[in-house]
Amino acid sequence: MRLIFLSGLSGSGKSVALHMLEDLDFYCIDNIPAALLKPFISHTVRSGAGAYQRTAVGLDARNPDAEIATVPMLLDELKRSGINCELVFLVASDDELLRRFAETRRKHPLSRGGEGLHEAIATERRLLEPVLNAADLVVDTSRMSVHELRELINRRVGKRPRDRMSVLFESFGFKHGIPGDADFVFDARSLPNPYWEPALRPLDGRDEAVVRFLEVQSGVGQFIDDVGRFIEARLPEHQAANRRYLTVAIGCTGGQHRSVYVAEQLAARIAAHWPQVAVRHTALPDSAKGMRALGSAR
Repeated sequence: MRLIFLSGLSGSGKSVALHMLEDLDFYCIDNIPAALLKPFISHTVRSGAGAYQRTAVGLDARNPDAEIATVPMLLDELKRSGINCELVFLVASDDELLRRFAETRRKHPLSRGGEGLHEAIATERRLLEPVLNAADLVVDTSRMSVHELRELINRRVGKRPRDRMSVLFESFGFKHGIPGDADFVFDARSLPNPYWEPALRPLDGRDEAVVRFLEVQSGVGQFIDDVGRFIEARLPEHQAANRRYLTVAIGCTGGQHRSVYVAEQLAARIAAHWPQVAVRHTALPDSAKGMRALGSAR
């Protein structure tokens, strides 16, 4: 039995994520009033009926403030009672949310009266903060396509074994901003930069020429070893604390060379002894940045 609560900011991709779970044979219901969660769970998940063995519930800010505030307490209560439940929360930057609403020309659900889009987004962030703070997995969709979000939900949420934590290494460029979903952030900007080699500039950290360049640079191997040993020491701690997801972000200036190389090396190292590992490159072109699984459940 598995119960997933899916929440997040309007425009961040909740509908896409919920539809992906539906495609994975979850029984899905969206925008249920928070006050009805307990009777809903009693009628479905606790009933033991086969149709509800995999259930996903969408929650948003159209609930009263007091009802939203009860969600974290309900999660704790469900977990203590032995129900395998988790909360996935989707976020995106204000600029990206504004762009998406302008593109779709849809009204923000909290745009009431004379309140503008900026104010509605700020209000929603404030209302959903207790839910965000209780999330097992935060997904920043600012630089994700619909396809990438579906793939992430499929691999990290839908296919995650119940007793295994999913580990994601993602590269990024500091000039684009730090990902909002990272548990740990490491800065690779101190490493030698292949960008300054004209022949390497158009390549990325997975190309053989860039790999050869970084392999022989002083300090690169030590950096990877230091970060690798730190992450390896944290995995048992997070697993023991019943953490279901761990996201490690590696950044360089543009997110093209050093961070990509380091993320690939770390993912391969951890995947050698941890079954649920993936890597994603957020700053590469759409055709190259999709998430790739290195480990599989076993």
